[in-house]
Amino acid sequence: MSIYRIDSRISLVDLMDLSLKERTGSYILNEEALTIIETSASPSIPHLKKGLSKLNINPEDIQYIILTHIHLDHAGGAGLFLKECPNAEIIVHPKGKRHLIDPSRLISGAKAVYGEKFDELFHPIIPIPEDRILVMGQGESLSIGDTCTLTFYHTPGHANHHLSIHDSVSNGMFTGDTCGIQYTIGSKRFYFPSTSPNQFDPKQMKESIRMYRNLHLDRLYFGHYGVTEEVSFALSEVDKWLDLFMKKSEEMYSSHVTMKENVSTITSALFDLTKHELVQKGIDPLNPVFSLLELDMNVSAMGIVDYFIKLQKGDHTS
Repeated sequence: MSIYRIDSRISLVDLMDLSLKERTGSYILNEEALTIIETSASPSIPHLKKGLSKLNINPEDIQYIILTHIHLDHAGGAGLFLKECPNAEIIVHPKGKRHLIDPSRLISGAKAVYGEKFDELFHPIIPIPEDRILVMGQGESLSIGDTCTLTFYHTPGHANHHLSIHDSVSNGMFTGDTCGIQYTIGSKRFYFPSTSPNQFDPKQMKESIRMYRNLHLDRLYFGHYGVTEEVSFALSEVDKWLDLFMKKSEEMYSSHVTMKENVSTITSALFDLTKHELVQKGIDPLNPVFSLLELDMNVSAMGIVDYFIKLQKGDHTS
């Protein structure tokens, strides 16, 4: 577990999701109303508590715990962590509230995907009392200090229940997974979209990215992982790669084979595309980042195949 002090107000605690460094993190906003963004899954909570201790923060002083969305690698540990924070409220998108109160569908969905690994990755997932939950509508704001206002935006594309949070002091956006993943390898940074199931929509993702651009941000705070100030480049890269992902996947997709076969074929295609980019930019082909990249491309392939299936059924309008 490590702590990255971004500036005098904001720190990032590495939550060691999947036991990997710099995979997921919790942003700590040291304002009058002490606020954290993301908890990751329950196995990450000991890392979060240790990080807070190193920052001399008592969980009892936390007032807000903000979840960008309710996917378990971002929010699965919220109920467990809330037990340590008697004075905190959970902030979530309106569409995410019911799943925090009753996480049974989240649990069954994750068990269907992860099978025997579920407990190791996510257990326990604890329901959150309704009176501890605060929902934020599009454009609503919250003052957490004399000079700091957080503004909440609904940013679908990765998930329908996704919030992005604008910090007025740094003119930065906490993006969750809306504009993808930042991979930092030595001094190099790479940006790829995250198109995971089951609410991925490329048109909505592009619209959310366009909204980011129109805000002329100075920083992006990624759920996976860390901060960047090269905002325009990062957004352009994700936009470009989203087009490449969809083009390649459309070429590889077949309505005559199983979903599993489609996912396997598209995973390989996306992995080859992205690996080629990294190797071309000087990354050693034996670098351990490629194991993580293959995992991410598999999840992205699942989302794209799910999207194509829904298109066939007429469940998407885009």
